Amino acid sequence: MKMNILLIQLKRIGDLILTTPAIAAVRAKFADADISLIVSAGCGDLLPAIPAIDRAFIARGTMSDAASWFSVARHRFDYSLDFTRNDRSAFITLLSGAKRRITADHPRQREKIRALSYNTVVDIPIGLMHTVDYHLALLQPLGIRDASPLVTLNLPSSATERAQRVLQEAGISGDFVLLHPGSARAEKFWEADRWAALVGFAAERGLPCVVTGGSSIFEQGHIAHVKARAKHAFVDLSGQADLLTLGALIQRARLLVTVDSAPMHFAAATQTPQIVLFGPTNPLHWHPRFTPALILLAGEDAPLTGFSPKQKPVAMNLISTEQVIDGMKTLLAAPRLYL
Repeated sequence: MKMNILLIQLKRIGDLILTTPAIAAVRAKFADADISLIVSAGCGDLLPAIPAIDRAFIARGTMSDAASWFSVARHRFDYSLDFTRNDRSAFITLLSGAKRRITADHPRQREKIRALSYNTVVDIPIGLMHTVDYHLALLQPLGIRDASPLVTLNLPSSATERAQRVLQEAGISGDFVLLHPGSARAEKFWEADRWAALVGFAAERGLPCVVTGGSSIFEQGHIAHVKARAKHAFVDLSGQADLLTLGALIQRARLLVTVDSAPMHFAAATQTPQIVLFGPTNPLHWHPRFTPALILLAGEDAPLTGFSPKQKPVAMNLISTEQVIDGMKTLLAAPRLYL
């Protein structure tokens, strides 16, 4: 009989991308298993790029979820793995009725619903680990150890074709620099005049700039400030590219410069050279690995090569324009290897 495995990841886009090594490891271990994945509504568009799953459910947090949860309850899972560790994922785990219901230890584990939801709790020092390593450590009860930590996505051809059309319409046929200034959190914003200076530096190198970001008034306002300060034009695709097209644009870029946000994880999956600006968040848990990347932490003079779990939040304006441009010079001097 086929083994049924349920994976639950209800966090954001970056978290789901950083779960792909664990998903691939489960598939490699159980090649013939039926693997289901539950994701949050904001991540649903990413599912076509994760080929190792057989079935997906989207948790929208509305009454429309009921049919999905009935299906989950009927499925008779052998294993469920909860990568999320919140009340909703605990409820879904309990509903799954899986024989082994696995999650990481949590201070709230003794609360009633959590105590009922799980029968296998893995003691993992989450605060000391990269997020990929945490996800892989959760697989220990399945007998999976030393799995590859490489982040991978299989972008569909439709996404790469859309990205190519967008670039052609913008008059870009060769290399370009992609800038992603936006975030859902204002404290991650870097000064608009500094982003504008990057546009100018790229233009002096003969490289057009493409700017991406969300469609919210919040992010659009920030990008408008960049546009007002830029002395050179750039292609503004903010709020226009769907998730997979964004991934394909990043895959096609000569270089990405971004704050700590989802594009960083797309670049890691597509081996795109990147510069990532960190301040409020700890790069220990999120920094890209195994890809050409420079990690700039506010308050540090040089790119990070070591990471500390005790890193405290720092203001983004402590990263200078010169630091980022120096990083761009370094990465642009090396050949770009396209997948």
